Amino acid sequence: MTVGLNVEMAVRTPAELQAAVVELKTAEPNLRARDIAQKLDVSEAELVAMRVGDGVTRLDTKWAELVKALPLVGEVMVLTRNEHCVHEKTGTFNKVRVSDRGGIVLDPEIDLRIFFSHWAHAFHVTEALESGVRHSIQIFDHDGTAVHKIYARPETDMKSFEALVGAHRAVGQGAGVEVTRHLGTAPDPKIRSSEERTEADVAELKQRWSQIKDTHDFFPMLADLKLERVEALTMVEGTYTTPVAPSSFKRALELAADDGLEIMIFVPNPGVIQIHTGPVKNIKEMGPWINVLDPRFNLHLKMDSIAKAWIVRKPSVDGDVTSLEIFDADDQQIAFMFGARKPGDPELTAWRALVAALEVECGR
Repeated sequence: MTVGLNVEMAVRTPAELQAAVVELKTAEPNLRARDIAQKLDVSEAELVAMRVGDGVTRLDTKWAELVKALPLVGEVMVLTRNEHCVHEKTGTFNKVRVSDRGGIVLDPEIDLRIFFSHWAHAFHVTEALESGVRHSIQIFDHDGTAVHKIYARPETDMKSFEALVGAHRAVGQGAGVEVTRHLGTAPDPKIRSSEERTEADVAELKQRWSQIKDTHDFFPMLADLKLERVEALTMVEGTYTTPVAPSSFKRALELAADDGLEIMIFVPNPGVIQIHTGPVKNIKEMGPWINVLDPRFNLHLKMDSIAKAWIVRKPSVDGDVTSLEIFDADDQQIAFMFGARKPGDPELTAWRALVAALEVECGR
């Protein structure tokens, strides 16, 4: 684990930033907001906040109340992304449980794990499109990185949506936002380097791993042993983990689509994990991107960002549970995939066959 060195970003007034955005869009009209932010060396939150009072409303930070109210708005599209992958689902906020620290949403379509420590700024955003005005609620981390976005759809109850926005309108509505950025990283003193790991450490990890009863026990185990995820996967290679080709995630999508196999696809960032459960059908490769383009689920994964891929097996009271996990060059998790299952059910035989086929294709 690493911790950033936080400093304030170089200050631009909202007017200066808007002028720079107009100039950039004129030169490159097809750029998305995240690309514009990178080119201008600002955060995406700053691009939104420069428009406060002009189609953008700043919202308060009563996160639990906001999430609890979302079932009232009906059907929406939710978007969660990290640097390399975008996950979009259409559905409703049902079975919502929240606390001061975070929450979960367990609708069959909108399935989220929420961590409020990484929710810092929120805005109601309107955008003029050829099809009309698009409404969204956009949430950002302390450094201005987008954490989660909720888009209204034709089926959305707009009276309830607008009432929610009005109820959470922040007192201050000045343009601009203060964010921090990470310049370089410093090692977390609680984490030992991999060179310091001993055979006893490996033996302890294997012993602890063998006692896992539920996949949710995995992260607490890593935290207790002060291990990064990729380091732990490497330490138990050949026992519980198998490295496979970075292309394996793409191949798994294709095989699942061919077989009509129901899978689970998780895309995490620090503030939200968003999950799709079900089949995938329309798989399209476009340049470096592999895309799932289904009516109520879209995935966009930048394949050349995948540096490592692992098949990971964890014991549970229902038998072994197998995942396919992908990471970038900095060992940050991009996405992970399971066979569809619910607690109490054994892993799908068809999913195990798919994983076995990947291992054979990779010469494992």
